[in-house]
Amino acid sequence: MKLEGRLCDINDVTDSQRDQMFALMERNYLGMRRDVFENDLDEKQWVIQLVDAQAGDIYGFSTQMVFEAPLQGRTIKALFSGDTIIDPRFWGNNNLIQVWGRLALALIDTTADAFFPGELYWFLISKGYKTYRYLPVFFHEFFPRFDIDTPPDARAVIDALASTKYPDQYDFKMGVIRAQEREACRLREGVAEVTPARLADPHVRFFEEHNPGHARGDELCCIAPLTRPNFTRAAYRAIGPEPVLPGVSACL
Repeated sequence: MKLEGRLCDINDVTDSQRDQMFALMERNYLGMRRDVFENDLDEKQWVIQLVDAQAGDIYGFSTQMVFEAPLQGRTIKALFSGDTIIDPRFWGNNNLIQVWGRLALALIDTTADAFFPGELYWFLISKGYKTYRYLPVFFHEFFPRFDIDTPPDARAVIDALASTKYPDQYDFKMGVIRAQEREACRLREGVAEVTPARLADPHVRFFEEHNPGHARGDELCCIAPLTRPNFTRAAYRAIGPEPVLPGVSACL
């Protein structure tokens, strides 16, 4: 089976694709509700899909949007990743990651003349260590992290983005989005569990310590400045050549 990653405008996602995406979430998460899933999808601008190139079946996806937040008299922007899942059978496939990286780089280039360096961020909320683990692989600078205390300016950015996006759920002290019992979903047993062997990784151990409620659906709030120099060599290898992504600038 040949899988490919596609960036789709939210308005182009068909009902059949929505059904497949929800079914994929249900197979991997407990507590999924269709109305919550649809609300997450409808607020986004894009969906990155991992699809069978021939049959068109979806084996992974990630919803994406850009939003703004006020911070100390200025406005910052962030690329935000919402519902994200890859069928465990294809965890080694990097096509979805590749498209996300190309989207991020296109946004960097689009906003280069409009913002001071560092004023565009990736805002990531993570209820599983596998998602958090993308940060040290893709970025030189990101927060929070195990080896450096989060600087006050970075904490202010996290607080501004998280409280703007989730004003009723953000825990300023812990830096997490608290799961709402009625809407909370959490990973099923056997999907990305934190095992003793995994805790040997300092990044995984940090995630476990700073998001102790991840098993019930709490999500750790993280940022990485979106600048070309902040991407690691490993990130550029995963992203590969950068084709033009139509429609990105029109969404800003």
